[in-house]
Amino acid sequence: MELHENLKRKIERCKQENLFRKLPVFNNLIDFSSNDYIRFSKSEIIYKHTHAYLLENEIFQNGATGSRLTTGNHSLYQIAESFMVQFHEVESALIFNSGYDANLGFFSAVPQENDVVLYDELCHVSIKDGIAMSKAKSYSFVHNDFEDLEKYILKLPDRIIYIVTETVFSMDGDSPNLEELVQLSEKYNCYLVVDEAHALGVFGEKGEGLSQYLKLHHKIFARIVTFGKALGCQGAAILGSIELRDYLVNFARSFIYSTALSPHTVATIFTAYQQLEIEKAAIEKLRQNIIFFNQQKNLLGLKPMFVHSKSSIHSAIIPGNNNVNELSQQLQDRGFDVHSILSPIVPEGQERLRFCIHSYNSQEEINQVLELVRDFVF
Repeated sequence: MELHENLKRKIERCKQENLFRKLPVFNNLIDFSSNDYIRFSKSEIIYKHTHAYLLENEIFQNGATGSRLTTGNHSLYQIAESFMVQFHEVESALIFNSGYDANLGFFSAVPQENDVVLYDELCHVSIKDGIAMSKAKSYSFVHNDFEDLEKYILKLPDRIIYIVTETVFSMDGDSPNLEELVQLSEKYNCYLVVDEAHALGVFGEKGEGLSQYLKLHHKIFARIVTFGKALGCQGAAILGSIELRDYLVNFARSFIYSTALSPHTVATIFTAYQQLEIEKAAIEKLRQNIIFFNQQKNLLGLKPMFVHSKSSIHSAIIPGNNNVNELSQQLQDRGFDVHSILSPIVPEGQERLRFCIHSYNSQEEINQVLELVRDFVF
């Protein structure tokens, strides 16, 4: 059967508005778009160590065979989660199939009917989707504006409140003032929840994430870490108390009703964490490249068009979907994989080029791509 006319019209509207998506073809362009910040996805060490670990322990199982509550809770889960507990200095870690699943499971299950969720307006769609499935009331506060956040809190006396933010925002690459946010959450006895998806592997001496690097992690109710970015594999975990873990195992539907990750995937997570604990050179090279990128954009007069960021994500605001698409295509034609972010994914007028910096980008490549942006814009 063909698609219904209503669905066809929606596709046609996407095409007319230059919003139609197609799966990209693999390319060999210089990478300024992936989340593979320290090249773990292509690490031969991680690949070989994972393979060797599986062979040595005679683990030849391809699939999980069921959910973790039935037949899928392989012994590797306990090994990987125990390692994460010591790495992240936390009571418990619970692995989910993806960051989307983790956020959906947490926010749909933990906040209750009479509770309130206050979330940063730029939080990831997975957080918003989870909140939408919750029975709790929810309100968004102005991005990184804690005066606006406090106004909401003061209007909600005697309510259980969850404050939700990200330590690195995926579109802007900026970070909240976590010290101030922790103080605010403690002042009003709120539960603070942070998504560390783009901070793991980037911030901290061993890439442990921003809140742990700032030694604030013991004051945070829950942290969500994902493995598909700097760790270069698949999955996610929610870090928190043992009681929180027990609750999620019993009530997080995306956990309960999903087939578990394969033993090979969990072994890769475990191996990647082991490598992250000792990987100094790549993390330091990434930091140097981030500093160099910021220095060069300032020298080339591009600072006004970029959102301030000290993370791996840097966004240049190019208003208009057509304008930013054209510039992205010109960069790709010259060998640089830089993607455009269009409205309505971001607000109209905030369309942008999104640069992801990696440990393996050379300073010459960084300078070249920024010079091209300057030449195209000015």
